Amino acid sequence: MLNLKFIQDNPELVIEKLKRKNFDASEIVSTIIDLYRQKNILQSEADQAKSEMNKISKEIGLLFREGKAEEANAAKARTTELKENIKQVDVDFAEIEGKVNDLLVQLPNLPHDSVPLGKGEDDNVVLTTKGEMPVLGENALPHWELAQKYNLIDFELGVKLTGAGFPVYRGKGAQLQRALINFFLAEASKAGYEEIQPPLLVNEASGFGTGQLPDKEGQMYHATEDNLYLIPTAEVPVTNIYRDVILDAKNLPYKNTAYSACFRREAGSYGKDVRGLNRLHQFDKVEVVQIAHPEKSYKILDEMVKHVESLIVKLELPYRLLRLCGGDISFTSALTFDFEVYSAAQEKWLEVSSISNFETFQANRLKLRFREEGVKKPQLAHTLNGSALALPRIVAALLENNQTPKGIKVPKALIPYTGFEIID
Repeated sequence: MLNLKFIQDNPELVIEKLKRKNFDASEIVSTIIDLYRQKNILQSEADQAKSEMNKISKEIGLLFREGKAEEANAAKARTTELKENIKQVDVDFAEIEGKVNDLLVQLPNLPHDSVPLGKGEDDNVVLTTKGEMPVLGENALPHWELAQKYNLIDFELGVKLTGAGFPVYRGKGAQLQRALINFFLAEASKAGYEEIQPPLLVNEASGFGTGQLPDKEGQMYHATEDNLYLIPTAEVPVTNIYRDVILDAKNLPYKNTAYSACFRREAGSYGKDVRGLNRLHQFDKVEVVQIAHPEKSYKILDEMVKHVESLIVKLELPYRLLRLCGGDISFTSALTFDFEVYSAAQEKWLEVSSISNFETFQANRLKLRFREEGVKKPQLAHTLNGSALALPRIVAALLENNQTPKGIKVPKALIPYTGFEIID
């Protein structure tokens, strides 16, 4: 959530910056400023009423002692009237605060100055492309056919048990999933991240804290009776560990990693682009989260990008790194980098990771602050997170790119985790 004082002090800047996200904030910003102008008028009226009430209260006793009962009773009646006026101001204050909060949650985070202009994914900027592109034979298969051929993933059984977008992994397919999860967690541990095993359901406050609510409410599975939400990513519970917390600046950054199943009601459009593992309602992901000092968060973002890149390199997958444009960056993010890997049989790039700096946007919602020595007032921290990595499209690329006439080769880095070198 944007800082209210910053909006009041810099309305034109906020409006101009949000244009980069293709968001017209002019009406919302104007209404917020007008509401706070009303609040200031009410505050002035309340202050005058309190001042008058205090003055009259001091006079009432004196009037009674002087035998001026009629004037004293009139003064008492006036104080009663003033009290009612002050109570009404409090009611009006609460109403204004509610309206302002309703408007604030509609404003996206301000994009970093380096975010490119653009309307959608076609306008994202490719920063680098690396890795050897695989050359497949004429009979190369897409991953959904390979999964069926080697009995790795049963999509039809998932439909029977739950519905489309809920695949069942079996045999070496399940082992490959587990191997990737363990590999990603082990690499995160080496990089200094503390592992967390979070709950898969969160309350409304947690969803609001990281910006999923109310922006993405329709995209989340909702357990209505208990008012709990299935998590779309481990980012939500892990970042909320620090909700309503004041951290010691000398302990920053805090680094956490977590594996979780992820649940998303929206699974994209229909057709060839969503076949197999390309888009799912339930999938596995390892997440990395950092709580950082504002002065160091962009250096940390670069470090997180390099960490994710190292994972893809070790998996021997061709990849490219993108800087997301204003039209494709998320509601909560200030700057996002995406990694895509090349899927040879599909002949397309597949997104496998997003790494973002949210600056103070989430921290303001979370009331996540830190205190520096010698500084009285706590400051808002910066929050960052990244997929390290999301499994479905990694699996799709691994199966397709490594297929041979003898079977599917396992990358060297994964063999200690799978216990086998080939899927046949």
